[in-house]
Amino acid sequence: MSTRTVVTGIGVAAPNGLGTADYWAATVAGRSGIGPVSRFDADSYPVGLAGEVPGFVAEDHLPGRLLPQTDRMTRIALAVADWALADAGIRPADLPAYDMGVVTASASGGFEFGQKELQALWSKGSQYVSAYQSFAWFYAVNTGQISIRNGMKGPSGVVVSDQAGGLDALAQARRHIRKGTPLILSGGVDASLCPWGWVAQMAGGRLSTTRDPDRAYLPFDARAHGYVPGEGGALLVLEDEAAAHRRGARVLGEIAGYGATFDPAPGSGR
Repeated sequence: MSTRTVVTGIGVAAPNGLGTADYWAATVAGRSGIGPVSRFDADSYPVGLAGEVPGFVAEDHLPGRLLPQTDRMTRIALAVADWALADAGIRPADLPAYDMGVVTASASGGFEFGQKELQALWSKGSQYVSAYQSFAWFYAVNTGQISIRNGMKGPSGVVVSDQAGGLDALAQARRHIRKGTPLILSGGVDASLCPWGWVAQMAGGRLSTTRDPDRAYLPFDARAHGYVPGEGGALLVLEDEAAAHRRGARVLGEIAGYGATFDPAPGSGR
C-alpha cells in the first residue's frame, strides 16, 4: 500500500443539477438551485426558500424492494453511490468485500420518513407504524444501506459534524485508506425538507428569511443574513493510489491533507 489517497469517481445530486455533468454545467454558468419550497406548504413559516434536488424519481434508479424501507435522503444517497462507482469504473462484486468500506456524513437523518411514521403513531396507533422506522430515520442509515447494497464489508462509519460533515467524512475515509483499506466510498447526502426538519433548523435561528432567491444566501458578503436549507450531496470513490494504478483507474485528484478549526462563539465579536 502507498500512503497517498486519490479520487477516482464522483457522484452528485444537487439543487442545481442531478448528476455530476448537470451540476458542473450549472456551477460553471452560475445557476442557483434556490427556490420556493415545493415538498410541503411553507406559507405559514417565516422561512420559505430551499435548495431542492430537481427531477429525482427514486423508482427510476432503485429496485422497488428498497422504496418502502428508505427515506428520500437514503434513496438519493444510494443513487449517488451508484453513479460514483460507475464513474470510477468499479463493479463492487469484482472486488474483495473487505477491501471496500463506506464513510458518510449526516446532519439530520431520515426526517421525512420519521415524521410520517410518528404521525401514524399519534393519529392511528403503534400497529400502523412501519417496522422500517427502526432504522430509516437513523443518521447512520446511508452508510448501512450503501454498504449492504454493494457488499462493502470493510471499515465503515458515519461522521456527524453539521456543515463540515462531508469534509470530515473524507478525512476519516483517508485515515482508513492509510491504515490499509484499498477503497472507501465517502461523502455526504442529506434531505430533511419536511415540516419536522424545517422547524428543527429554524430553532437554530440562523435561517435566511428573505423570499428573494437571488438574495437569500450570500456567503462571504456583508449582506449575508443566514443560510438556506438544502438537500442532496456528493459521494467520492477514494482509493489507495497504488491500488488505483494497478487496476488502471483514472485519477481525478488527491486528498493530500486535512485540517479543522472552529468558528468563533456566537456573540464573541470575532
